[in-house]
Amino acid sequence: MLVIKNIHLIDPLNQRDEITNIQINEEGILHALGDFEINEKDEIIDGTNQIACPGFVDIHVHFRDPGQTYKEDIESGSKAAIAGGYTHVVCMANTVPVIDDLNLYQENQHKMDKMPLHVYQSAAISKKFAGQELTDMAALKKAGVRLFTDDGLPLKDGNFVRKAMINAAELNVPLSFHEEDPRYIGKAGINDGKISAILGFKGASRDAEIEIIKRDLELAKATGATINIQHISSKEAVQLVREAKQQGIHVHAEACPHHFTLTEDAVLQHGSLAKMNPPLREEADRLAIIDGLKDGTIDIIATDHAPHSKEEKDKPLLACPSGIIGLETAYALANEILVSQGYLTQVQLIEKMSVNPARLINIRAALDIGKEANMTIIDPNKQWIVQKFASKSQNSPFFGRLCKGKVIATIAKGKIVYHE
Repeated sequence: MLVIKNIHLIDPLNQRDEITNIQINEEGILHALGDFEINEKDEIIDGTNQIACPGFVDIHVHFRDPGQTYKEDIESGSKAAIAGGYTHVVCMANTVPVIDDLNLYQENQHKMDKMPLHVYQSAAISKKFAGQELTDMAALKKAGVRLFTDDGLPLKDGNFVRKAMINAAELNVPLSFHEEDPRYIGKAGINDGKISAILGFKGASRDAEIEIIKRDLELAKATGATINIQHISSKEAVQLVREAKQQGIHVHAEACPHHFTLTEDAVLQHGSLAKMNPPLREEADRLAIIDGLKDGTIDIIATDHAPHSKEEKDKPLLACPSGIIGLETAYALANEILVSQGYLTQVQLIEKMSVNPARLINIRAALDIGKEANMTIIDPNKQWIVQKFASKSQNSPFFGRLCKGKVIATIAKGKIVYHE
């Protein structure tokens, strides 16, 4: 048996918030909570001043496998995930080739099933990400797909999006959208604002996000589909989602830690390591995202973990790819910015990092007796400096940052898969 003593248990779905003991048996099943007899042969972890919660769930990661495994692969991505406290992740479909048919999905999912945590492969909405022909969503869902997305590219044809939403509503499966209309983008990855002006080019306008979100919210209202707005970046987009939820539209929204931690000013300090799609915007946008998290408009924290090689990120700003890694710093940044500054409680943060994303993909993030143990152990007060990553890539603007809040251990599929 594995015994975790004197741990602060936070389990929102079971409404538990208490100091207790946890027992996990040899089969990886959560066996007991509270007072129980401890055997001298048990493996004991002292959880004093630490928190145990349902394992973190990230519905938006890129493991670059197949096709770009020099950046990341399923194994290295899994190592990064468990180091960040994640027990479940959903990989995006923009691999090479795109995951757009049953055989490709099953081949990749078979590799993912061997990992120490639960890794799910999403599937494309459109064949080859061309935005013209729907994938066989019914067959893919039957095979196990929990989320459909063309992430990395927007779907430009509203009529096609309507067809996709009608199909998804019939299948009761969520669609997740990258919302950037290319008509409003000069150079991608940098906000069209004061920094792009200093650097001498037109960047990515906030209108690129605003206009396409307006369209997709109207389509979701008309079709009854459940949709997720990925990596929200502008104050206007937050308000659009807020109003849509008030109307009863089935919409979820993600915020990434970089969007509630940094602004476009970071581009001058970090260069390519502050370039991402959608871009970092203004302080008013950062604060609006935090307000959206606080009032529940934004219900999910996702990382958009996007590995790139050093050689790629060392290219000039306009030539390098957009994206940063995020799995290993997500909790620390969220704890520092959202909890320590009083915007969220620890319980609310755990809901946005486990319960809510899990609900979107139809799994339960809870510490249920008799069920497989998937758990994150965190020290919310531990200070540490970001010095290395388990990810194959190291493209992060947070390298060298002093953070507050550390993942101490990750228990996935009933086993300790990470312990610092």
